Amino acid sequence: MQSKARITAFGTYVPEKRLTNEDLEKMVDTNNEWIVQRTGMKERRIAAENEFSSTLALRAVENLIKRYKKDVSDVDCIIVATSTPDYTFPNVASQIQKHFQIKQTGAMDLNSACAGFTYGLHVANGLITSGLHRKILFVAAETLSKITDYTDRTTCILFGDGAAAVIVERDDEMPGFIASHMGTYGEGGSHVYSTNLSTTMQGQPLNPSGMLVQNGREVYKWASRTLPSGINELLHKAGLKKDDIDWFIPHSANLRMIESICEKSEISLEKTLTSVEYLGNTSSVSIPLAMQLGIDEGKLKSGDTLLAYGFGGGLTHAGVILKWDVEDV
Repeated sequence: MQSKARITAFGTYVPEKRLTNEDLEKMVDTNNEWIVQRTGMKERRIAAENEFSSTLALRAVENLIKRYKKDVSDVDCIIVATSTPDYTFPNVASQIQKHFQIKQTGAMDLNSACAGFTYGLHVANGLITSGLHRKILFVAAETLSKITDYTDRTTCILFGDGAAAVIVERDDEMPGFIASHMGTYGEGGSHVYSTNLSTTMQGQPLNPSGMLVQNGREVYKWASRTLPSGINELLHKAGLKKDDIDWFIPHSANLRMIESICEKSEISLEKTLTSVEYLGNTSSVSIPLAMQLGIDEGKLKSGDTLLAYGFGGGLTHAGVILKWDVEDV
């Protein structure tokens, strides 16, 4: 089905507090050289004690409203991608509805971990193209620092916090969604998890702390073999070639992983946007933060064709190809 939807506004927010590699050296047995060599990361943004995913989400929406002079009072659906909601319920989307006093709207959270942004775009496009909705506010928000074990040097060096918001609207004349592709490898769910009600998975015991637990080596191997084929399938659906893509925007999990994916996919790093170096792994927010950095650096421009690909816990993955047609007012 041909898309009838387009992204019309965009906003982001990251907390003020920075956690540098030098800070981490004082907390765990690690050092700046080791972190940069293995991840490419130099610092991350960390939410304050009284900041939660809803807090960051509201700031991102406010940034969107300010930049594009957008009215959100007529939004008819709010979707939030997050794996770190403030509460089990009410959801973050309902808190956004309350804050902006949006009178007539649905509100739901979805959790596809680090693939949340591309999954959310896929859902928003489907709801609008089908005719069920006309204007959707989609937000990705994460406070991974609150489920990070800062005594575990293998994971605490990785994660940061942030939020991003987009408005997706009906546009029959200039739709922006070209193609999407998604997949799941549930057998690998135990490679990256955070426990809740259950402390076993597939008959095996888990770390019951509620903190984020990751087998980075296994996730790396899965992503490196899964994304190249997913990218090819996405391009096939779109009827495009790699040369037709202006910017590749993968989930910024780890710079070394991105380098491997680009090499195996035959995509130049020079055509790749990331947010990992100074913002860390922000899960569902890493792709839009990379887009923001691309805009700030004068790289990403209106009319560009983007291939965004998220991957993470589940194990889930999803890619979308977009025509970027969003200009600051």
